[in-house]
Amino acid sequence: MNFTFFAPGRVNLIGDHTDYNGGLVLPSALSMGTYLTVTPLAETDCCRFSSGNDAMAFTLRSDELAQRQHSWVDYPLGVIKEFTDRGIPAPTGLHFHYRGDLPIGASLSSSASIEMVTALALNNLNNNPFTLLELVKMAQHAENDFVGMNCGIMDQFASGFGQKNCAIALDCNTLGYEQVLLEMQGLKFVIANTKKKRGLVDSAYNQRRSECQQALEILQRHCDIQELCQLDMAKFQQLSAYLSGNLLKRARHAVSENERVKQAIQALKCKDMATFGQLMNASHASLRDDYEVSCPELDYMVAWAQQFEGVLGSRMTGAGFGGCTVTLIAEEQVERFTEELGKAYEEKFSIVAETYVS
Repeated sequence: MNFTFFAPGRVNLIGDHTDYNGGLVLPSALSMGTYLTVTPLAETDCCRFSSGNDAMAFTLRSDELAQRQHSWVDYPLGVIKEFTDRGIPAPTGLHFHYRGDLPIGASLSSSASIEMVTALALNNLNNNPFTLLELVKMAQHAENDFVGMNCGIMDQFASGFGQKNCAIALDCNTLGYEQVLLEMQGLKFVIANTKKKRGLVDSAYNQRRSECQQALEILQRHCDIQELCQLDMAKFQQLSAYLSGNLLKRARHAVSENERVKQAIQALKCKDMATFGQLMNASHASLRDDYEVSCPELDYMVAWAQQFEGVLGSRMTGAGFGGCTVTLIAEEQVERFTEELGKAYEEKFSIVAETYVS
């Protein structure tokens, strides 16, 4: 027995920190992702986990598979626990070897890719008892409950349901979704990695989510909503006097970003990429000023890109505090853009950035 599975990473084109506020997101799966090869072990009472991207490997007995190791292996272990919680016996006598071309901690969902490829493998090895949507939910719950990262469902959903040359317009409240064709009209999305690593479990991510929950609870005293993104901007303006300080800013970002995603979906359908780019710019400003999840490295990259010839829009992508930017640019300018951005960024921060053309 020797099986290999793959799950992609994703780039979120617009709509960050709306997923756990019951809003819309617009991610697209990448050709980069995580491969998992499953082979038999001579020792039948344990499982081995290794990675081509990390020197640390783990050999664990069946009774140790439900214990956190405080390392990358917690992502597959969390998924294994999801299966055992549903009556599927824990795997034994297997070697799980992961390898991938996604940069770790770069906001391209390497963790969700690991979770989804593990879920796909376990499902296949157990004669596919679960649907793809069930696997997506299990992978998200593994990250929330086992790893301790209180993420929304976007990353796992994009990894599971992504299709070539499409973005996914996903309603995170209902899980209704639509594949929106990306007709690029001589344009490319360039992803630029700041190389500033994020530790989201230990970062302000969970704090931001808590602040949104606090804002929601205050607003629920004055209107009938279950999620912040059920408000449009006009209604939010009427209610904004009940909020102040950070709670006001966090809620304003969630509501305004959700409105931008709606407009961006319509722009794609109308092939209006200029408007799409303007919405990307506005999204970054909101993430920087209202949600305060940017950083000097991201802000520099975005501001530099927005002034570059042929760029329609640029923004940070993902949870923030580091990671990547995504820039919409004319294809003929891509080579010069990546070369000159790399030079300017290294001069500013003494860090060699990486770029990926989508």
